[in-house]
Parts: sequence; C-alpha cells; structure tokens
Amino acid sequence: MRILTIEHLSKMYGKGDTAVKALDEVSFSVEKGEFVAIIGPSGSGKSTLMHMLGGVDRPTNGKVFIDNTDIYALNETKLAIFRRRQIGLIYQFYNLLPVLTVEENMKLPLLLDEQRVDARKFNDLVGLLGLGERLGHLPNQLSGGQQQRVSIGRALMNNPSIILADEPTGNLDSKNSREIIDLLKMLNKTYRQTLIIITHDERIALQADRIIAIEDGKIARDEVVRS
Repeated sequence: MRILTIEHLSKMYGKGDTAVKALDEVSFSVEKGEFVAIIGPSGSGKSTLMHMLGGVDRPTNGKVFIDNTDIYALNETKLAIFRRRQIGLIYQFYNLLPVLTVEENMKLPLLLDEQRVDARKFNDLVGLLGLGERLGHLPNQLSGGQQQRVSIGRALMNNPSIILADEPTGNLDSKNSREIIDLLKMLNKTYRQTLIIITHDERIALQADRIIAIEDGKIARDEVVRS
C-alpha cells in the first residue's frame, strides 16, 4: 500500500537573477511500513524536501500526497490539523517544551487535538523507550539520548501515517546514535511505522530498506538496500 507520493516537487527561493532552485522536479513514492533514508551533502535540497514532506513549507510546484490526501490543497488550518495527526516529526535538537515533563511532552499532540490518551499504548511506548523512571522529569534533567527518546515517543503518540526524522542522531555521541537508530528500526518493525530519515551519514543510511540520494535538488540515486 502506497502511503506517500511526491509528484514533480519543486521549490524556488528568491526571484530573477538571485533565484535558487532548492528542489527540481522531484518525484517518488513510499510504501506503508517502508524505512527510507534520504541522503545528500549540505545544500543538496534534502532539508527543503523534509520541509515539503512535513507540511512545513509549501512547494513552488508539485504535489505531496500522504495517505491519499493532497496536503497542499488544504488551507493552513486544515494542514496544521493534518500535520499534527498524520505526520510525526523528530528533530536533531529534540524540540521538547522545557516546562513540561516527559509524560506531558509525549502526550502533547493528543492534548492539543483534544483526544483521549490511550493509556495502554502510552505505557507500551514508555516501556519500549525505556522512560519509565523519567516520566516526571523535565527535559533539562535528561541526557541527549533520553530527550531524543521522548521526541520519538511524542511523534508516535498519534499513530501518524509517516515519521520524518531530520538528522535524529546529529546531536548525539556514537553510543547514543546507535541506540536511537536501533530503536527507530525496532519501532518501524513493531508498529509497521513508515519511517523517513534525512541524514548526511552513509552508515545510518545503510540501516534503511532504501536509500534516496539528493544532489543539486534532484534525485541522483534511488536504490533498495534490503527487501
């Protein structure tokens, strides 16, 4: 089942002689449960692509379909709701709210959406993430690896159609990096959660089922690593 389809996606910044084409007619699709790594050097367009997939920045041209919804046909209010419910975002710098506890940060997407928290799923996630003894802690009382685990839990609470992880290990040491990638792989298999990681690290990319390489705003390579 296809969960994500990108059609002729382009993004232009600026106008006239100073215009920069960050994305140039990018098209691909992703199946439900697939683990895809998008790689490329700085300035290749991979972060711009992440913003387009996450509904954060509108493309100049092209379409993004997530679970058969043309997300950029939605108005800003509906897009914000869709993004909160169907797209789980994991960032390099965690983006946790410093005044909220681990439990509150994880439950925040559901509370913002005025939805009931599934206690069983929450407890299962807490166990998988190894956060059982940290629920009452604030972010500044956690290690970097623990904060990223909270970020992952928050991203999964709404059962999103896709998880987008932007350099999720970029702020971690090698030990924590390995643990976070292993954790994401396990969650991908356990929940059949579609996972797209943006990274510049080929070692991380090789953990994925498929690698898409971006160069100069275009797809330079798209290959299956394992089936």
